[in-house]
Amino acid sequence: MVVPYKDQSFSALRRQCQQNGRLFEDPLFPTTDQSLFYQSNQIGRVTWKRPKELSSNPHLFVDGISAHDLHQGQLGNCWFVAACSSLASRESLWQKVIPDWKDQEWDDDKPESYAGIFHFRFWRFGEWVDVVIDDQLPTVNGELIYCHSNDSNEFWSALVEKAYAKMCGCYEALDGGNTADALVDFTGGVSEPMDLVEGGFKDDEEKRNELFERVLKVHNRGGLISCSIRATSAADMEARLACGLVKGHAYAVTDVRRVRLGHGLLAYFRSDKLTMIRMRNPWGQREWNGAWSDSSEEWQRVSKSEREKIGVTVQDDGEFWMTFDDFIANFTDLILCRLINTSYLSLHKTWEEAVMQGSWSRHDDPLLNRAGGCVNNKHSFVQNPQYVFDVKKPEDEFLICLQQRDRRATLSEGRGENLAIGFDIHRVELNRTYRMHATQQKVGGSIYINSRSVFLRIVLAEGRYVILPTTFDPGLDGNFLLRIFSDVSSGCRELILDEPPHTCWSGLCGYPSLVTQVHILRADGLAGQDSNGVSDPYVMIRCEGEKVYSPVQKNTCSPVFDTKALFYRKKSRQPISIEIYNHNALKDSFMGQVTLTAEQGEFQKTLHLRDKGNRQNNDLPGTLTVTVVTSSILTSI
Repeated sequence: MVVPYKDQSFSALRRQCQQNGRLFEDPLFPTTDQSLFYQSNQIGRVTWKRPKELSSNPHLFVDGISAHDLHQGQLGNCWFVAACSSLASRESLWQKVIPDWKDQEWDDDKPESYAGIFHFRFWRFGEWVDVVIDDQLPTVNGELIYCHSNDSNEFWSALVEKAYAKMCGCYEALDGGNTADALVDFTGGVSEPMDLVEGGFKDDEEKRNELFERVLKVHNRGGLISCSIRATSAADMEARLACGLVKGHAYAVTDVRRVRLGHGLLAYFRSDKLTMIRMRNPWGQREWNGAWSDSSEEWQRVSKSEREKIGVTVQDDGEFWMTFDDFIANFTDLILCRLINTSYLSLHKTWEEAVMQGSWSRHDDPLLNRAGGCVNNKHSFVQNPQYVFDVKKPEDEFLICLQQRDRRATLSEGRGENLAIGFDIHRVELNRTYRMHATQQKVGGSIYINSRSVFLRIVLAEGRYVILPTTFDPGLDGNFLLRIFSDVSSGCRELILDEPPHTCWSGLCGYPSLVTQVHILRADGLAGQDSNGVSDPYVMIRCEGEKVYSPVQKNTCSPVFDTKALFYRKKSRQPISIEIYNHNALKDSFMGQVTLTAEQGEFQKTLHLRDKGNRQNNDLPGTLTVTVVTSSILTSI
């Protein structure tokens, strides 16, 4: 689904201009300083010119589109230009960002059809937004100030930059930004920032090899990749190192592959291959000068056909190769933007996607407040929005991305800073259907950062979980988008109610007076019922007709269940029953049971297993350790 930005319809505006015989002038992004700066003019006298005034033969593309088309101008937006360089190498992606490009191209045979209007699309907050612009570009002394191409008559990069600047409020709003955000805006994918130093890849060959496989997979499946060397001080920013690389500067990764060493037929029978990565500097120059740089002697170890195949050129064009080991040794940060495949008709891994839109909003009533801040705020943390989901396999990998609305467009109003956001994941009772009122077992979470989005890749064990998206500080309002990707559907949904609702049947059927949480910790000394002397036990918890089953624990007589269930109880005197069974292919066999009474408060007990029915007093092998919490306040757990 594509929505027009500020309700501007490209086709209607172009048709209107063509009928009136005039070129489009965008009233929402005028040719004034307000479209350039949100603070003050840092450049001087700026003249806005249309491509026809800058070239006698303007085009969107000259000889196609490539990463070499882009050169950063007088803006600190290498992050954006690096993302554009990555985009240019993916035809299926740039054709989304630059829709109907043939129709938008200058037509020499029909000059009257040209209306000075273009449109581009960016993925923002769960939808593709169509941004209309006129073709007037800012210049000084007849030269483009900002992003431009090698070819003086090629304008796609300058026009895409203008559309992005319009969406962000002005050109100056692009000065300093996050490549991860731009990659998501170009693709609708999910960006995973990685700290190569903290990850310990430099000193661990196995981890380095695993990372290369991950980077290669993202590249081969059409994702976009960027990298940088972290600047630790203002003086470090854009400082050139002896090896030719620049600190505090975003590079686009344009290729990842294994390069075959050797010459002739012998090379095809040798297993020698180098793991290599190719990057591009948005400045269009200043390359790596170490091993495997453009004119280094190492390339003599690679056949001419192999060099031609991977496009090795000896030019100061900003693009260069490195071994992956050298890459890890020199770069500190990596961004992998995955294109999440949700198509069932694909040969590649298909992800199940859950998308939730929500907001943080303040309220004086703790039960209605949805702006509780991070877990440091113990009394208000659980007042944040809550989303429950299930892991239905013994283990499943999850990709979780939390995104806030971009605040760049409000820079001129002094509200351009993003909120510091993050999320925590808590393992909860297997049958929880109402909001969590006390923190439970935290199993993971993101960092907190004032970025537009935060990301976590995590493997979770079978069970039910609640994710709490939060701002770092309490009491802050804002909107967010939560995306969860898993191997099988997680059934993700928001928890809205705090307790069972009162209905017209409550007077007749009764309403819960107690809430009880049963936590099965472990069992010890169970009978080994299988031929191998062990069992595959699981527990079933019964309360007032409701049953909750734990996952099966394989090949053990001392299972660690770590399973919770939650019951809202109308019949406070009726005991809770916990039964243990051994899972078998044909029929599960009983291993023992215990019963619990409804004492208010919290206690932990280790109980001997008993038999069923008339033989209930007979002890069976094994004990069960449980923790039980019971309260008459239904919103206490």
